Amino acid sequence: MKKVKVIFNPSSGRQSTERRLDRLCKLLLDDGYLVNKFITKKKNDAMLETIKACEGDWDIIIVSGGDGTVNEVAKGIAHSKRKVPVAILSSGTVNDFANYMKIPKNINEFYEMIKREKFIDVDLGKVNDEYFVNVAAGGILSNVGYQVLPETKMVLGRLAYYIEGLKEITLQNLESIELNIESDEYSLNEEVLLFIISNSSSIGGFKKLAPEADVLDGLLDVVIIKKSGVPDLASIFINIFSGEHINHPNVLYFKSKSVKLKANRDVPIDLDGEYGGTLPATFEIVPNAFRIII
Repeated sequence: MKKVKVIFNPSSGRQSTERRLDRLCKLLLDDGYLVNKFITKKKNDAMLETIKACEGDWDIIIVSGGDGTVNEVAKGIAHSKRKVPVAILSSGTVNDFANYMKIPKNINEFYEMIKREKFIDVDLGKVNDEYFVNVAAGGILSNVGYQVLPETKMVLGRLAYYIEGLKEITLQNLESIELNIESDEYSLNEEVLLFIISNSSSIGGFKKLAPEADVLDGLLDVVIIKKSGVPDLASIFINIFSGEHINHPNVLYFKSKSVKLKANRDVPIDLDGEYGGTLPATFEIVPNAFRIII
Protein backbone atom coordinates (compact mmCIF):
# COMPACT_ATOMS: atom_id res chain seq x y z
CA MET A 1 0.00 0.00 0.00
CA LYS A 2 1.49 3.34 -1.11
CA LYS A 3 1.35 6.19 1.40
CA VAL A 4 0.70 9.70 0.10
CA LYS A 5 1.22 12.85 2.17
CA VAL A 6 -0.77 15.81 0.83
CA ILE A 7 0.47 19.29 1.85
CA PHE A 8 -2.09 21.98 1.06
CA ASN A 9 -1.79 25.75 1.40
CA PRO A 10 -5.39 27.06 1.53
CA SER A 11 -4.29 30.67 0.99
CA SER A 12 -3.03 29.87 -2.52
CA GLY A 13 -5.55 30.09 -5.33
CA ARG A 14 -9.33 30.01 -5.01
CA GLN A 15 -11.86 27.85 -3.17
CA SER A 16 -12.22 25.53 -6.16
CA THR A 17 -8.68 24.31 -5.42
CA GLU A 18 -9.75 22.46 -2.28
CA ARG A 19 -12.59 20.77 -4.14
CA ARG A 20 -10.14 19.60 -6.82
CA LEU A 21 -7.78 18.33 -4.16
CA ASP A 22 -10.55 16.44 -2.34
CA ARG A 23 -11.49 14.80 -5.63
CA LEU A 24 -7.89 13.73 -6.14
CA CYS A 25 -7.73 12.29 -2.60
CA LYS A 26 -10.91 10.29 -3.27
CA LEU A 27 -9.43 8.84 -6.47
CA LEU A 28 -6.30 7.81 -4.58
CA LEU A 29 -8.23 6.31 -1.65
CA ASP A 30 -10.51 4.37 -3.97
CA ASP A 31 -7.41 2.94 -5.66
CA GLY A 32 -5.95 1.67 -2.37
CA TYR A 33 -3.54 4.48 -1.51
CA LEU A 34 -3.26 5.61 2.10
CA VAL A 35 -3.72 9.40 2.11
CA ASN A 36 -3.10 12.00 4.80
CA LYS A 37 -3.86 15.69 4.16
CA PHE A 38 -1.93 18.37 6.04
CA ILE A 39 -3.17 21.99 5.85
CA THR A 40 -0.59 24.73 6.34
CA LYS A 41 -1.37 27.65 8.64
CA LYS A 42 1.83 29.67 8.73
CA LYS A 43 5.26 30.10 7.18
CA ASN A 44 7.51 27.01 7.28
CA ASP A 45 4.62 24.61 8.02
CA ALA A 46 5.08 22.96 4.61
CA MET A 47 8.83 22.63 5.11
CA LEU A 48 8.52 21.07 8.58
CA GLU A 49 5.80 18.65 7.46
CA THR A 50 7.98 17.61 4.51
CA ILE A 51 10.88 16.85 6.86
CA LYS A 52 8.54 14.69 8.98
CA ALA A 53 7.31 12.87 5.87
CA CYS A 54 10.90 12.17 4.79
CA GLU A 55 11.77 10.87 8.25
CA GLY A 56 8.70 8.62 8.16
CA ASP A 57 7.67 5.99 5.62
CA TRP A 58 5.71 8.15 3.16
CA ASP A 59 6.17 7.18 -0.49
CA ILE A 60 4.92 10.33 -2.25
CA ILE A 61 4.32 13.97 -1.32
CA ILE A 62 1.67 15.98 -3.16
CA VAL A 63 2.05 19.72 -2.67
CA SER A 64 -0.84 22.01 -3.57
CA GLY A 65 0.03 25.68 -3.41
CA GLY A 66 1.91 28.47 -5.11
CA ASP A 67 5.62 28.76 -5.84
CA GLY A 68 6.31 29.73 -2.20
CA THR A 69 4.71 26.51 -0.91
CA VAL A 70 6.61 24.41 -3.44
CA ASN A 71 9.77 26.22 -2.27
CA GLU A 72 9.12 25.13 1.33
CA VAL A 73 8.60 21.51 0.30
CA ALA A 74 11.81 21.56 -1.74
CA LYS A 75 13.65 23.08 1.21
CA GLY A 76 12.31 20.29 3.44
CA ILE A 77 13.59 17.70 0.93
CA ALA A 78 16.99 19.43 0.83
CA HIS A 79 17.25 19.26 4.62
CA SER A 80 16.35 15.55 4.70
CA LYS A 81 18.37 12.39 4.12
CA ARG A 82 15.59 10.70 2.11
CA LYS A 83 14.48 12.15 -1.22
CA VAL A 84 10.71 11.51 -1.32
CA PRO A 85 9.27 12.19 -4.81
CA VAL A 86 6.99 15.25 -5.02
CA ALA A 87 3.97 15.85 -7.25
CA ILE A 88 3.07 19.54 -7.71
CA LEU A 89 -0.63 20.38 -8.06
CA SER A 90 -0.83 24.01 -9.22
CA SER A 91 -3.12 26.19 -7.14
CA GLY A 92 -1.29 29.49 -6.67
CA THR A 93 -1.31 32.73 -8.63
CA VAL A 94 1.48 32.03 -11.11
CA ASN A 95 2.98 28.55 -10.50
CA ASP A 96 6.00 29.17 -12.72
CA PHE A 97 7.80 25.94 -11.93
CA ALA A 98 4.81 23.60 -12.39
CA ASN A 99 3.97 25.33 -15.68
CA TYR A 100 7.57 25.06 -16.86
CA MET A 101 7.60 21.32 -16.07
CA LYS A 102 4.23 20.90 -17.87
CA ILE A 103 2.61 19.28 -14.81
CA PRO A 104 -1.05 18.53 -15.64
CA LYS A 105 -3.73 20.64 -13.95
CA ASN A 106 -6.60 18.34 -14.83
CA ILE A 107 -7.25 16.09 -11.82
CA ASN A 108 -7.74 12.88 -13.81
CA GLU A 109 -4.50 13.47 -15.71
CA PHE A 110 -2.70 14.37 -12.48
CA TYR A 111 -3.96 11.15 -10.84
CA GLU A 112 -2.76 9.07 -13.80
CA MET A 113 0.61 10.83 -13.57
CA ILE A 114 0.97 9.76 -9.93
CA LYS A 115 0.07 6.16 -10.79
CA ARG A 116 2.75 6.03 -13.51
CA GLU A 117 5.40 7.17 -10.98
CA LYS A 118 7.79 8.64 -13.52
CA PHE A 119 10.42 10.54 -11.52
CA ILE A 120 13.03 13.09 -12.50
CA ASP A 121 15.74 14.65 -10.31
CA VAL A 122 16.00 18.40 -10.96
CA ASP A 123 18.44 21.01 -9.73
CA LEU A 124 17.80 23.43 -6.88
CA GLY A 125 19.32 26.86 -6.35
CA LYS A 126 20.90 27.69 -3.00
CA VAL A 127 21.43 31.15 -1.48
CA ASN A 128 23.54 31.05 1.64
CA ASP A 129 21.41 28.66 3.77
CA GLU A 130 18.16 29.07 1.79
CA TYR A 131 16.99 27.26 -1.35
CA PHE A 132 14.96 28.17 -4.42
CA VAL A 133 13.19 25.98 -6.95
CA ASN A 134 12.73 28.57 -9.66
CA VAL A 135 14.26 32.00 -9.14
CA ALA A 136 16.17 34.40 -6.93
CA ALA A 137 15.98 38.09 -7.82
CA GLY A 138 16.61 41.61 -6.59
CA GLY A 139 16.04 45.17 -7.78
CA ILE A 140 13.02 46.73 -9.46
CA LEU A 141 9.89 44.54 -9.54
CA SER A 142 11.58 41.70 -7.62
CA ASN A 143 9.68 42.49 -4.41
CA VAL A 144 6.26 42.36 -6.08
CA GLY A 145 5.69 38.72 -5.16
CA TYR A 146 5.80 39.20 -1.41
CA GLN A 147 4.31 42.72 -1.36
CA VAL A 148 0.98 41.71 -2.91
CA LEU A 149 -1.47 40.90 -0.12
CA PRO A 150 -2.70 37.25 -0.06
CA GLU A 151 -6.34 38.33 -0.26
CA THR A 152 -5.54 40.46 -3.34
CA LYS A 153 -3.86 37.47 -5.00
CA MET A 154 -6.95 35.33 -4.35
CA VAL A 155 -9.31 37.90 -5.90
CA LEU A 156 -7.22 39.20 -8.80
CA GLY A 157 -4.87 36.28 -9.51
CA ARG A 158 -1.93 37.10 -11.80
CA LEU A 159 -3.38 40.57 -12.45
CA ALA A 160 -2.43 41.48 -8.87
CA TYR A 161 1.26 41.13 -9.77
CA TYR A 162 0.92 43.28 -12.87
CA ILE A 163 -0.88 46.03 -10.93
CA GLU A 164 1.78 46.04 -8.22
CA GLY A 165 4.48 46.02 -10.91
CA LEU A 166 3.03 49.07 -12.64
CA LYS A 167 3.08 50.90 -9.30
CA GLU A 168 6.77 50.05 -9.00
CA ILE A 169 7.85 51.37 -12.41
CA THR A 170 8.15 55.09 -11.88
CA LEU A 171 11.10 57.34 -12.57
CA GLN A 172 11.67 57.74 -8.82
CA ASN A 173 11.92 53.95 -8.38
CA LEU A 174 14.46 53.44 -11.16
CA GLU A 175 17.28 53.73 -8.64
CA SER A 176 20.20 51.58 -9.71
CA ILE A 177 22.24 49.21 -7.57
CA GLU A 178 26.03 49.30 -7.59
CA LEU A 179 26.53 45.57 -7.94
CA ASN A 180 29.76 43.61 -7.61
CA ILE A 181 29.51 40.33 -9.54
CA GLU A 182 32.00 37.51 -8.94
CA SER A 183 31.89 34.22 -10.86
CA ASP A 184 34.16 32.09 -13.01
CA GLU A 185 32.52 33.64 -16.07
CA TYR A 186 32.40 37.33 -15.04
CA SER A 187 33.97 39.49 -12.34
CA LEU A 188 32.91 43.11 -12.63
CA ASN A 189 31.22 46.08 -11.00
CA GLU A 190 28.09 47.31 -12.72
CA GLU A 191 25.20 49.69 -12.06
CA VAL A 192 22.09 47.55 -12.47
CA LEU A 193 18.34 47.81 -12.10
CA LEU A 194 17.55 44.12 -11.70
CA PHE A 195 19.30 40.79 -11.25
CA ILE A 196 17.65 37.42 -11.82
CA ILE A 197 19.27 34.10 -11.00
CA SER A 198 17.11 31.36 -12.40
CA ASN A 199 16.79 27.60 -12.45
CA SER A 200 14.02 27.48 -15.08
CA SER A 201 13.12 29.72 -18.02
CA SER A 202 9.67 30.74 -16.72
CA ILE A 203 9.66 33.61 -14.23
CA GLY A 204 6.74 35.75 -13.09
CA GLY A 205 4.54 34.30 -15.82
CA PHE A 206 7.08 35.18 -18.54
CA LYS A 207 8.03 31.91 -20.22
CA LYS A 208 11.31 33.07 -21.77
CA LEU A 209 12.84 35.40 -19.20
CA ALA A 210 15.85 33.09 -18.93
CA PRO A 211 15.36 31.45 -22.34
CA GLU A 212 18.23 28.95 -22.19
CA ALA A 213 17.62 27.75 -18.62
CA ASP A 214 17.38 24.02 -17.96
CA VAL A 215 16.62 22.42 -14.56
CA LEU A 216 18.84 19.45 -15.51
CA ASP A 217 22.01 21.21 -16.68
CA GLY A 218 23.69 21.79 -13.29
CA LEU A 219 23.90 25.53 -13.94
CA LEU A 220 22.16 28.73 -12.89
CA ASP A 221 21.09 31.26 -15.53
CA VAL A 222 21.98 34.83 -14.61
CA VAL A 223 20.11 37.77 -16.14
CA ILE A 224 21.40 41.26 -15.27
CA ILE A 225 19.55 44.35 -16.49
CA LYS A 226 21.99 47.25 -16.40
CA LYS A 227 21.10 50.83 -15.54
CA SER A 228 18.86 52.04 -18.38
CA GLY A 229 16.63 54.91 -19.37
CA VAL A 230 12.91 54.38 -19.80
CA PRO A 231 13.10 53.81 -23.62
CA ASP A 232 15.76 51.09 -23.26
CA LEU A 233 13.90 49.53 -20.36
CA ALA A 234 10.69 49.46 -22.40
CA SER A 235 12.52 47.78 -25.28
CA ILE A 236 13.99 45.16 -22.95
CA PHE A 237 10.64 44.31 -21.38
CA ILE A 238 8.82 44.13 -24.71
CA ASN A 239 11.40 41.61 -25.97
CA ILE A 240 11.06 39.42 -22.85
CA PHE A 241 8.04 37.75 -24.47
CA SER A 242 10.21 36.38 -27.29
CA GLY A 243 13.39 35.87 -25.27
CA GLU A 244 15.24 38.37 -27.48
CA HIS A 245 15.89 40.72 -24.53
CA ILE A 246 19.13 38.84 -23.78
CA ASN A 247 20.62 40.34 -26.98
CA HIS A 248 20.08 43.93 -25.79
CA PRO A 249 23.38 45.73 -24.98
CA ASN A 250 22.04 46.61 -21.52
CA VAL A 251 21.40 42.97 -20.62
CA LEU A 252 24.09 40.60 -19.35
CA TYR A 253 23.16 36.91 -19.63
CA PHE A 254 25.35 33.96 -18.67
CA LYS A 255 25.34 30.54 -16.99
CA SER A 256 27.31 29.66 -13.88
CA LYS A 257 27.57 27.12 -11.06
CA SER A 258 28.18 29.84 -8.47
CA VAL A 259 27.76 33.63 -8.35
CA LYS A 260 28.62 36.03 -5.54
CA LEU A 261 26.79 39.35 -5.44
CA LYS A 262 27.54 42.37 -3.26
CA ALA A 263 25.83 45.77 -3.35
CA ASN A 264 26.39 49.31 -2.12
CA ARG A 265 23.25 49.10 0.04
CA ASP A 266 20.81 46.59 1.51
CA VAL A 267 19.08 44.90 -1.42
CA PRO A 268 16.26 42.45 -0.59
CA ILE A 269 16.30 39.07 -2.34
CA ASP A 270 13.12 37.45 -3.61
CA LEU A 271 13.16 33.64 -3.49
CA ASP A 272 10.30 32.03 -5.43
CA GLY A 273 8.03 34.97 -4.59
CA GLU A 274 8.98 35.16 -0.90
CA TYR A 275 11.40 37.41 1.02
CA GLY A 276 14.81 35.73 1.21
CA GLY A 277 17.10 38.14 3.08
CA THR A 278 19.47 40.73 1.60
CA LEU A 279 22.75 40.98 -0.28
CA PRO A 280 25.61 40.12 -0.02
CA ALA A 281 24.89 36.52 -0.98
CA THR A 282 26.37 33.53 -2.75
CA PHE A 283 24.09 31.76 -5.24
CA GLU A 284 24.94 28.14 -6.06
CA ILE A 285 23.43 25.22 -7.93
CA VAL A 286 22.66 21.96 -6.13
CA PRO A 287 22.43 19.34 -8.89
CA ASN A 288 19.69 16.66 -8.87
CA ALA A 289 18.48 17.68 -5.40
CA PHE A 290 14.70 17.63 -5.91
CA ARG A 291 12.84 14.53 -7.16
CA ILE A 292 9.53 15.35 -8.82
CA ILE A 293 6.84 13.31 -10.53
CA ILE A 294 6.21 14.27 -14.14
